[in-house]
Amino acid sequence: MARRQPSRTSVGDAPGRNRTCDLALRRRTLYPLSYRRGTTSVARVEMTARIATLDLAETFVISRESSDSAEVVFVEVQHGRLSGFGEAAPIDRYGESAESALAYVEEHADLLGDDPFALEAIEHRLAPREWAARAAIDAALHDLQGKLVDLPVWRLLGLAREGPPTSWTIWLGDPDDMARRATKAVDFTRLKLKLGAGDGQDVERVRAVRAVTEASLQVDVNEAWTFDEARDALPQLAELGVAYCEQPLPAGDPDGPRLKGVSPLPIYVDEDCHRLSDVAECAELAHGINIKLAKSGGIREAMRMAHAARALGLGVMLGCMVESGLGIAAAAQIASLCNHVDLDGNLLLAEDPWPGVELSDGVQLPSDQAGLGVRQEVPDPR
Repeated sequence: MARRQPSRTSVGDAPGRNRTCDLALRRRTLYPLSYRRGTTSVARVEMTARIATLDLAETFVISRESSDSAEVVFVEVQHGRLSGFGEAAPIDRYGESAESALAYVEEHADLLGDDPFALEAIEHRLAPREWAARAAIDAALHDLQGKLVDLPVWRLLGLAREGPPTSWTIWLGDPDDMARRATKAVDFTRLKLKLGAGDGQDVERVRAVRAVTEASLQVDVNEAWTFDEARDALPQLAELGVAYCEQPLPAGDPDGPRLKGVSPLPIYVDEDCHRLSDVAECAELAHGINIKLAKSGGIREAMRMAHAARALGLGVMLGCMVESGLGIAAAAQIASLCNHVDLDGNLLLAEDPWPGVELSDGVQLPSDQAGLGVRQEVPDPR
């Protein structure tokens, strides 16, 4: 009797079987807690952090301070044999420091659980304070997720890779000095001028820069003007082709809505806008908001803010602090959601310890490697 030949549609060769298995494995990776059986355990997510100092290439000056370096906190979350990394850039203006950020991470180190994809649950376990530290934890978890599934974060989020070109910051100085530095910014099509010296020369600063460049200009006053100063300066800045003005008045100034009504330039707010709960109120006093991960607490909240702002008819700007490539990489993942991008923090450093973000035709392009796509550069022991 002839031996029966195996069917072409037997279990081992069933059409789609390999694809189904691949999808099942991917789901097990994405949702490990859903596939627990019996007493099988999943490795806990461990978290550690350390303070680091970033040295600037030149002294950075704004209306309320100057600095030659910045202290940040590097956070590592480890799950099994893989680690994700994030950076906290604490903002002194809001009462945060590297020391307080480090203390926050250490306080919450045991609260991440055993599922690095459970971002909603983790977010609710973290105390609602120390937003730069929370941003670092959020970035590190996204970095770890990307490495676990071998995808860049921007793809995990379903976003485009490329956002608008970044501006280059011309820090506060006398008019001739700012113009001189503007002539050197040949790799950038957008310049952000820091104003607010209180000496009556802010318009002259912009006029001096405009005389030496055709680049798009925007100004950041860092809360330094009164309503009368702003009302006088803004029409002159409009004549000089300035695209928009960032935070001309102190945060919470009751004249904010009135200035919005008379300004010939779009007003963007930074110090007035921290998290999602601030966005609706900002629609009353500005034409747009500046989102920073260090203020919002991370990528997830920043995305919520961007969508809420768009729904309210506001423009969206993505900003940064003085940060290494690690912090800039996290922000760059969501740049495609924004109208304007100001992500030059790593470019201001004497040396970036976390290379990997590519400056391409003025765009801070996130890596196409897994996670955030940056790696810490180990100094040459020689």
